[in-house]
Amino acid sequence: MNTATATAHPAEPPHAGPSRPHLNSKPGPVTLIVFVGLMAAGLFFTAYSLFADVSEAGAMAPTLLPYLLLGVALLIALGFEFVNGFHDTANAVATVIYTHSLPPNFAVVWSGLFNFLGVLTSSGAVAFGIISLLPVELILQVGSSAGFAMVFALLIAAILWNLGTWWLGLPASSSHTLIGSIIGVGVANALMHGRDGTSGVDWAQATKVGYSLLLSPLVGFGCAALLLLALRAFVKNRALYEEPKGHKPPPFWIRALLVLTCTGVSFAHGSNDGQKGMGLIMLILVGTVPMAYALNRAMPVDNVTQFVAVAHVTQESLLKGKPAMPVAQAREALATYVRTKALATDTLPAIGALTASVGDQVKSHGSLAKVPMEQVSNVRNDMYLLSEALRFVEKDPGARFDDDTRASVGVFKKEIDQATKFIPLWVKVAVAIALGLGTMVGWKRIVVTVGEKIGKTHLTYAQGASAEVVAMLTIGAADMYGLPVSTTHVLSSGVAGTMAASRSGLQMATLRNLAMAWVLTLPAAMLLSGSLYWVFTHVF
Repeated sequence: MNTATATAHPAEPPHAGPSRPHLNSKPGPVTLIVFVGLMAAGLFFTAYSLFADVSEAGAMAPTLLPYLLLGVALLIALGFEFVNGFHDTANAVATVIYTHSLPPNFAVVWSGLFNFLGVLTSSGAVAFGIISLLPVELILQVGSSAGFAMVFALLIAAILWNLGTWWLGLPASSSHTLIGSIIGVGVANALMHGRDGTSGVDWAQATKVGYSLLLSPLVGFGCAALLLLALRAFVKNRALYEEPKGHKPPPFWIRALLVLTCTGVSFAHGSNDGQKGMGLIMLILVGTVPMAYALNRAMPVDNVTQFVAVAHVTQESLLKGKPAMPVAQAREALATYVRTKALATDTLPAIGALTASVGDQVKSHGSLAKVPMEQVSNVRNDMYLLSEALRFVEKDPGARFDDDTRASVGVFKKEIDQATKFIPLWVKVAVAIALGLGTMVGWKRIVVTVGEKIGKTHLTYAQGASAEVVAMLTIGAADMYGLPVSTTHVLSSGVAGTMAASRSGLQMATLRNLAMAWVLTLPAAMLLSGSLYWVFTHVF
């Protein structure tokens, strides 16, 4: 997701020449009017949709304070996506600009459009994969002062580090930054409650995410290099492997491929990166207006009937005729299990008891939309706690489920997630507009970094196409598996791989900057978010 620049003044690059694209043309008044109009329309649509949902749910607050808090939180979350957008523009457009396949301003607008579409069609898997890194006890009390302190701390820390690295000219990953911020909050929360700091994070999920962030640049470097070598072996057109002559566009087929891959990277980036903001916005909404967003009120009645039936089957499979323990005791047992990951003798009975309680509550009201306001948060928290407990227990060898029990547990988890892990259309639209507009701002310095500061020679048509194809496929695959990856590092490492494969030479100063940002981002974001969380818990 993301980079900033590797140099503060790109006007005189080491290999500037007659084929260097014109990057200094300014947008006209019509472009500015459209930009401002889209931003205003997005904010209006967000406010209108939010008001309509809250009114329909009958959850209007008696004072303005909750709405002021909600408005500030939403603006910060959308601000994160906007900053994320202008960090990432070069990932998609640098190659089409430096090969003269598209004019710079048109390329940026084109990329913004497909970032927008990518967000709208995203699955939500990445959004809730990111959320699962947060401490469960904070998610369960997201509407409390500690919950708001968590959300504000991690978002502000991510924005500050992204802006700081951009201002200093250091390449940085928004994915690394956000994940570091989440880990920092988790560690700080554990330490503040007298526990070992390592207990505040789901390290299994963090390790899974870490592998995806670590391996994706290696995949970008290696696969882009191999693809370029394959092109050299099978396509003998020498013009593809030489610096563009003047501002002449490439041959039609390679130009079409470059534009197609630019489009694909933009779309994949939107579908992957845009989800981070969605997940955080849903946390904010659940905390401030739970009646409207804690449960999926749009779930059809037929689905609710199926939910109740699956809950009953799962309860019977887990309890096996034994009496259910008290619900309060079951909650405490599952909260301990989710935090420690240590399977106890009361874990499975606790899951069965809470499953029975949730099924009975939903059955008594007939649909999720009819759950009373005073019970919504508790029902949602019970469902979320069950979902997390089931996620861990399914992989725990000590559980020793038979085939029928394992099948019913898997089906029930899907039903719970459908009831709690959903994203309204207006949230997708708001994030899509923020990310899409963000890609159109501050792009020149980043484009120059990718186009001129990685290799010692001008980017060739074949190098640009190889790097973009690999980036598009890598990001798309990560989105399918719900894994966040760094678009910046995938593409920049792909460009580096093609330079190495063609023996064009690499600019080691830029690579050192990339490595420095790679090493510093996680610990810096952790320290910043943890410190802010400590401050905010005292302020709130």
